[in-house]
This record gives sequence, structure tokens and C-alpha cells, in this order.
Amino acid sequence: MLRRAAILLACAAFLGATCTRALAYVPAPFAQLGYQVRKLASRLPASDALEVLDLSTGYRVGFNAGDSMPAASTIKIPVMVTVFRQLADGRFDLQRRVTLLERDKDWGSGELCDAPDGSTYSVAELVEKMIEISDNTATNMLIRLVGLRNVNETMLQLGLEHTRLRDDIRTEGWSIRQELRTSPDDLVRLLAMMARRQLIDAWSSNEMISILEADQFNSLLPEPLPDDVTIAHKTGSLFDTLNDAGIVYENNAPYVIAIMTTGLPSLDLGREFIHTISLLTYNDEHRLALWREANGFAPFAFGAGSAPDSSPDFLYWSSAGTQIGTGGG
Repeated sequence: MLRRAAILLACAAFLGATCTRALAYVPAPFAQLGYQVRKLASRLPASDALEVLDLSTGYRVGFNAGDSMPAASTIKIPVMVTVFRQLADGRFDLQRRVTLLERDKDWGSGELCDAPDGSTYSVAELVEKMIEISDNTATNMLIRLVGLRNVNETMLQLGLEHTRLRDDIRTEGWSIRQELRTSPDDLVRLLAMMARRQLIDAWSSNEMISILEADQFNSLLPEPLPDDVTIAHKTGSLFDTLNDAGIVYENNAPYVIAIMTTGLPSLDLGREFIHTISLLTYNDEHRLALWREANGFAPFAFGAGSAPDSSPDFLYWSSAGTQIGTGGG
């Protein structure tokens, strides 16, 4: 009884803190998950790093979670956060139109690279394309709008130690591996704040979650999970790199997960690794949910107590929704 009370007090203190910390006591289901993922990660013939955070208790497990890794397109989460930070500050609004310049174009991913120079797009359209279809050109337009230095400063202010942009997204060269960097710990920190509705403000967090839920690339973290599981996530890939980070909403077992791999001998090996870790985490989170119920922990509450419905403003982000007005470039 005393041990249980001590655990509850420790978790209450944890959940009230801004910065998450590993707790001294880890229940058996999560301890088992930690053992499994570290064993698998240590055997992968590539550089890898990962972290899992249980949102209901604050327990976390990881492997090299603080290592700086090539971010690939997971860097688009920090770019999106910076856009919302400046929206909240009143620097522009969702209707602001941005003009496509030749130097914005990157042919590695997306469709705007084929648009004529001088085309204009609203901020809403650019954010949607950056996340949903991982459009590199849309990302470069947004980086130009908010300022590359401001992306880095915003991440530092949020406590991210390894997330850095040194240039726009340029996929034609090897340098992209050093120019876009982050870590699983940074990505989990950012997504956990978002899940708790503490990233910028509740409205911004809700909107960003809805946008991440619309990611069309679902062959990594979501692939081995049941079809009805909602995941707000962003993938990233290079020729030898596969990353995925997201919030997984599974009834009373919500969690944040980030897996990063690079130097892979084959992308198939990376996909198999991410699938295995994703499914292990999903299954062990269910076991942890049973442990929480037996020990008196309340499930993590998303507003009404479950995964959020699509944002009421989500249609505003879609070209099929409200007509976006014209504005300055």
C-alpha cells in the first residue's frame, strides 16, 4: 500500500511538471517494452534511435534517444510549429499568400516544384501540402516566410536541444544529412506538448494534430496497427534513412513514439524494424493500460476524454473547403 502511494505521488508530481523525466519505478509491461526495443535496436546494422512516452503516466523508454540524427522530413513538424507560433503572434494569418520563387523548388517530394514561378499559395495550403504530401517546395516557401533562424530559435525556446535547420530542404546532395537534424527525444517532447494541448495554445495544438492525422504516407508506424487506430504523425526518408514520429491514439493507451534510422543497408530492413517496434509498443501499451487500471491511474484525457475529433476548422485547411482569400505575397 505504501509503495503504491509513493508511485502515485511520484506520477502526480511528474504529470504536473513541464519537463518529463524518467521515473525510478517502471511497471512490468513498460520494463518489458524497454528490454525488447533496446535489444532490437542494438542489433540493427545501422544507426538508430527511438523513444516512447506513455501519456497517461509519463513513463518512457528509449534507445539513444538524445542522439542527433538526420531529420529528413520530420523537420517539417518544427517548421509547422514555427508557423503556428507566428500565427499566434499576429505576424500573418492563414489567408496570407506566398509567392513561389525558383529558389524555393526542390524535386525530392511534392508537386509545387512543377508549378510556374510566381504562383501564389495561402499559408493554409502550404502547411497542408507540407505535411499531407510532404511537399519540399511548400516547406521551403514556409521557411522563407517565417525565417530559418526563427525556426531554430523557436525550437530552442521549447527546450529542443538537437533540432537544427542549417539550410532549406535540398535533396540533391549529401549535405541534407547534416543540414536538417533532430532527435527522438526532441520530437517526442514536441508531440507530447501538442497532445497535452500545451504547444503554443489549445487551438494551435488541435489544428496541428488534425493536420498530422492527414499525413498520406502511412507505411511506417501505422502499417502494422489496426486500421481504426488514429495516428497524428510525420514520416521522413532519404536513400538510407527512415524516420517516423507521432501520437498514437488507442482508446485508454495513448502514447508518443519517435523512431529514427540512418545508414541502412536497405530501406526494407528499416521498414521491418519500425514495424516491429511499432507493433511491440502498441501491444505493451495495452498491457500497461491494464496495469494503470489495477493501480488506480486515470487514463490520459484528451479534452472530452478520448482522441480528438477532426478539428472544427479542418475544412479551412483543405482546398475542398472554404475558399481562401487573396492577400499580400
